[in-house]
Amino acid sequence: MRSRIIARRSQDTAQVRVVMFRLQARLLRFRPDNGMEVLARGRVTVYESRGELQLIAEYLEPKGAGALQIAFEQLKAKLAAEGLFEASRKKAIPTLPRCIGVVTSPRGAAIHDMLNVLHRRHASARLLIYPAQVQGEAAPSEVASGIRYFNKSRKVDVIVVARGGGSLEDLAAFNDEGLARVMAASELPIISAIGHETDFTIADFVADLRAPTPTAAAELVISARQHLEEQIGSLTRRLEHGIRYRLNLDRRRFHELGEHRALLRLTDAIRRRQQRLDEWSARLLASETERLRGFRRRLDLAAIRVRHHDLRRVFQGMQKSLHSIGAQLSRAMRAFLFSRRARMEKVSGRLDSLSPLKILDRGYAVVFDSTGKPLVDSTQVAAGEDVKVRLAKGSLEAQVMKTSK
Repeated sequence: MRSRIIARRSQDTAQVRVVMFRLQARLLRFRPDNGMEVLARGRVTVYESRGELQLIAEYLEPKGAGALQIAFEQLKAKLAAEGLFEASRKKAIPTLPRCIGVVTSPRGAAIHDMLNVLHRRHASARLLIYPAQVQGEAAPSEVASGIRYFNKSRKVDVIVVARGGGSLEDLAAFNDEGLARVMAASELPIISAIGHETDFTIADFVADLRAPTPTAAAELVISARQHLEEQIGSLTRRLEHGIRYRLNLDRRRFHELGEHRALLRLTDAIRRRQQRLDEWSARLLASETERLRGFRRRLDLAAIRVRHHDLRRVFQGMQKSLHSIGAQLSRAMRAFLFSRRARMEKVSGRLDSLSPLKILDRGYAVVFDSTGKPLVDSTQVAAGEDVKVRLAKGSLEAQVMKTSK
């Protein structure tokens, strides 16, 4: 029984009918369309009913492009028109998959590459392998069976369909329409990792995510977990830094609170006097600077007046006078500064001698009772009570053995 008749014209006015029967047509990898140029091979016979010469084709091949490529383009256009490639139907890949299902050949290089990546970057990841042929006529049905198995068992969170690189004929199993529809109907997300980065199959377009290689598929599956682990590590380091910073602040505050209030008041008084001394020094410096500026202005004015006189004697006399005034001024300034410095040193010495810390440096100590009150009389404590002794450097804790008036 003839399945179709294909007419190929050799000239504008002549034609030869080419007949292909249904059995041979089923073996074609592409669907012949009107206007397509093909190369036919078969037997030349005569159709007795009409007395026509015809060619019974046993093999057809598209002219210029292979049958596999034509079949790929035709199936791609068909499934795209049905919406199987739409981004809206793509399912999200789980962030932390507990178990990964892989449909591939257990003897292929693809599964070994994936296992190496998973073992190196995430050794605790669980992996279930569904063995299937990835090349040949039985490959589409076995890969589809693996996808159905994982969807039915619900033992995995994501499915990876993997195969190493190869020619268009080697990857033909993943251009199967039945396999494409099974992948589209899967309730679990599917990652396609077929061939090299430049290889594209129908399965790549139908899958929820395409990986350039099987190794890249393994990295994509665990990348989210690795990113989460890096975030946890970063947050842990920030938390540790914050805790250390808080402990340092609390330690500093505890140390400040541990200082006795009486010593703090004395220290504050000394600091206030030192501040006043600094203010006096600044005022003195500003006053002397202003006086020097006044002298400089007088000198400049005198110099201007000198320029208006041409008499050499007048100029020389004024020059001597200026030198004399400058020397007197210098001596007066030195004397004034020396007196001010002596006064400052005297005030500073008095402040330093009034400091209780200086008294402690001479071997004296300040004794406080258990409440922190300074002791000035032996009757303020009794034998057996604890006291605290403040020295010039550090402090002691002691116990009263005996008191006397």
